[in-house]
Amino acid sequence: MIKPPALQQGDKVAIVATARKITHQEIAPAKAWLEALGLQVVIGNSIGLVERQFAGTDAQRLADLQQQFDDPSVRAIWCARGGYGTVRLVDGIDWRGFDQAPKWLCGFSDITVLHAALQARGYASIHSTMPVNVANTPESEASLRSLWRALQGNVVDYAENHLQWARGERLQGEVIGGNLSVLYSLLGSSTFPDLTGKVLFLEDLDEYLYHLDRMMMGLKRAGKLQGLAGLLVGGLTQMNDNAVAFGRTAEQILFEAVGEYPYPVVFGMPAGHQALNLALVMGGPLDLQRAGSSTTLSL
Repeated sequence: MIKPPALQQGDKVAIVATARKITHQEIAPAKAWLEALGLQVVIGNSIGLVERQFAGTDAQRLADLQQQFDDPSVRAIWCARGGYGTVRLVDGIDWRGFDQAPKWLCGFSDITVLHAALQARGYASIHSTMPVNVANTPESEASLRSLWRALQGNVVDYAENHLQWARGERLQGEVIGGNLSVLYSLLGSSTFPDLTGKVLFLEDLDEYLYHLDRMMMGLKRAGKLQGLAGLLVGGLTQMNDNAVAFGRTAEQILFEAVGEYPYPVVFGMPAGHQALNLALVMGGPLDLQRAGSSTTLSL
């Protein structure tokens, strides 16, 4: 994967909304954080727009995203929030400007649409917290620190004691993926990335357990799970069940879907819809090594 250039003080970072609407007030803490790092902040035209639940019409959101892709002085794009709507834009993107001057794209959840499109084109991007999530809490501050390290091109090394190894002792490879529901919705499209030989990262929020099973079966039947280097699972947050229980936890559902394959499977990555949402470079190398009760992670 091609990694965009590392950020330095004085570089421009654009904040745009490709999905749900958001106000200038809601992104103010993120703007202040970027400025405190010595970065110039470009507020996209989509911020503050309202069209039903969206940050403006599809045409307005696409125009804002396209403007930032085409501006070579903008070195990174930080998507303001998720929700839904990015998939309505992706086929309209003109990639010529980006190809001439690649830049970091940051975000998670619905932004998986853009991560997948970038990985399908051979570019790395950053799965990270977003402006709407910036808060004065230890978890938010840790999430932001990891994002800044990733944007600077630094290796993120830390000991993580909360990972659960379902299988294997070492998980190594190029990590790719994002939100399971969004990734599943891209099946069969030109922007579904090649997962062969990759570490697939998955997270999700507010899904019924049988929905998880259906999505994992869909990926499996499409041949997307058999050739992985491993499976890394982040937050499976606020899962729901029916009155007639499905009878499996979210973790059990994912593990059963890949049970016949030999690669490592690790749960509990602190990334996704949760307070601690550490940055992962999608398309970048990841190396997890089990060492007793703890795990050393480099990415």
